[in-house]
Amino acid sequence: MKRNILYIEDNEKIGSYLKEELEQRGFSVQWLLSGDGAEKEVNQYGIVILDIMLPGLDGFTVGKRLKKTAPAVPILLLTARTSIDDKVEGLQFADDYLTKPFHTDELVARLEVLIRRSGGTHSERISLGNYIEVDSEAQMVFDKRAGEEIILTGKQHHILMYFLRHPNQVLPKEQIYEAIWEETYITGDKTLMVHIHRLRQKLERYPDSPEIIETLKGIGYRVKL
Repeated sequence: MKRNILYIEDNEKIGSYLKEELEQRGFSVQWLLSGDGAEKEVNQYGIVILDIMLPGLDGFTVGKRLKKTAPAVPILLLTARTSIDDKVEGLQFADDYLTKPFHTDELVARLEVLIRRSGGTHSERISLGNYIEVDSEAQMVFDKRAGEEIILTGKQHHILMYFLRHPNQVLPKEQIYEAIWEETYITGDKTLMVHIHRLRQKLERYPDSPEIIETLKGIGYRVKL
């Protein structure tokens, strides 16, 4: 597993502190003050930590270019921008989004998850609950108990894969909707709820008491791995 990080952050105080902290925890860190030239180097690294508010090209632009150049390299956005709009835009290309202020332990935990997901055997299956498996490379879902593939609709598939790109995170319904449908969420819209209900019918042993796709009342949903 690659533990070398390309870290792009223009705040010298934060950058210096975090570089030292991560190196003490066994990472190798290349710290840049802007995104200039990052595309030429990104394939040398196992992961990217990227701030949004950068001089010159902003982090959204830099991140999209990096992901296009090196789609297999995970990107973690680390930023003070906390709005849902920013998160939705960032998660169109990034693999995770952490807001400042943050605890270093949480950042390291998220980095470890991203490194595990990007390293090793790509065909490794992800287990959900007791008998559902997902082959993320082949984009297939299996019922181990029945020994059969579970056929999902396009939207059900996109929703599930979105959850798997953000494991163990509480995802607001607005964020999920806008990422999947690429349009503004309107308060009271039941479209996402209906799709998740139907997805549960296919994945959950007891859809009325879900164990895979959790509902956090008034907030959104979470899938635990």
